[in-house]
Amino acid sequence: MEIEARWSEAWSFLLMGGPTIWAIAALSVLTLALILWKVWRLLLMGAWAGRNTENAVGMWVRGDRSGARTTLEGRKSLRAVVARAAIEGRITGEMTEDQQREEVERVANRQLGQARTGLRALELIATIAPLLGLLGTVLGMIAAFQTLQEAGSRADPAALAGGIWEALLTTAAGMAVAIPASMALAWFESVADRAQDDMEDAATRILTRGGHPASAATAAE
Repeated sequence: MEIEARWSEAWSFLLMGGPTIWAIAALSVLTLALILWKVWRLLLMGAWAGRNTENAVGMWVRGDRSGARTTLEGRKSLRAVVARAAIEGRITGEMTEDQQREEVERVANRQLGQARTGLRALELIATIAPLLGLLGTVLGMIAAFQTLQEAGSRADPAALAGGIWEALLTTAAGMAVAIPASMALAWFESVADRAQDDMEDAATRILTRGGHPASAATAAE
């Protein structure tokens, strides 16, 4: 019985809000799906995994090239992919330093692009949800005042207040969708920014220390 009552209340809420509330309801479902999908994607990409990469960079700085390479072997996290690209470029010695940096930058940009996929959609939802709510409120207010005009001197203040109350529902609904979308967007952006800082730090430490074996042998001679 309680579930039926809740469903009846939700259905009444949608009917009172008009077409605009249906659009906002669809946005709420899309927002939830985007957030869950983005968390799942970031987990698969290892957005919060950085210990192995830090250990590998530390080995590289200490001169343990094979250990650094082995530690990152098979790792698919954001940081590990970039660090491995930097290490491979230094070990093989097939590219100049500028070419190595360009290659690492290319790999990093590709990883960050994947990490930021879907954020534009969340940004768009956070922008248009309050506007849709405001549009629904304005349309509801127009209808309420049209009813007041038609009633003339027989207008019932309670009926007018009820119309305004129903019109304001869309504004509240739009804000209820925009707030979590904005919070999720800020969080995902902070995760991507943190990963970018870590990747830049790892790549710089690898590319500026411990040249490839050929250069080391030449220096020794």
